[in-house]
Amino acid sequence: MLELAVISQNGEVLAQASNESRCVLAYNKEYQEGDTLVMRTTETNVFLVMQLDDAMGEAFVYQKTPELVFVIPFGEKRISYSPKTFYGNKHVLSVRKATEAEIAMHKNLAKNAYDQHGDPGCFPHAYANVETRGESVFAARNAINGNICNASHGAWPYESWGINRQDDAEIVLDFGRTVEIDSMVLVTRADFPHDNYWKQVTFTFSDGTTLVHNMEKSCEPHYIPLEEKKKVEWIKLNQLIKDENDPSPFPALSQWEVYGKEA
Repeated sequence: MLELAVISQNGEVLAQASNESRCVLAYNKEYQEGDTLVMRTTETNVFLVMQLDDAMGEAFVYQKTPELVFVIPFGEKRISYSPKTFYGNKHVLSVRKATEAEIAMHKNLAKNAYDQHGDPGCFPHAYANVETRGESVFAARNAINGNICNASHGAWPYESWGINRQDDAEIVLDFGRTVEIDSMVLVTRADFPHDNYWKQVTFTFSDGTTLVHNMEKSCEPHYIPLEEKKKVEWIKLNQLIKDENDPSPFPALSQWEVYGKEA
């Protein structure tokens, strides 16, 4: 059974719908600060196709827990999302079980526009040891939301993962299960001359192996094919070495894509 609900800050159920394999909920009011969107499933460790806002579209996710609580962003947290999202008095939410074809297909396994801080139980999930000044526009989740705009920095559509000039900065991409990967793409932020860039990065995989990759100053995506396919549960991006000859102290990551299939 699948269930969707809109719940107020004081716990009142404002709208609710449930169905066996496909659930749709229309909500015809404006969201208020403190409202949450709740998705429940009687099955755990399940592949779902979920839409929590019609302006953001669907996301293929792996849900490990029976409940996902998504806090609707307001204030400063709002500016890392498109201004069209969660806006107005008409909203459509949906969730369904993923088809066998969707599960089996080759895809970007890193993308999850609905990722959040903490341990949401919904994967893929990104987290880091630093996010510049704790601001939403520099959060780890921005690196896997599917947005590749990298010509500037700050509010949407230029949100990114920012490292606050921290030399030991690292970000982890957790798939929540074992996947088989064959290539990656890094879209580094390219707001030159404001930005610096990483001339070398290291990927540490859950299987114990590492990959060192050299980079160039570019606004183009950095394609990183793997010599052999890897079965991994998570990947850490660390040992980020910026160009010491560039006067800017601000390298950042706009998007991290990982391509492959379910293991």
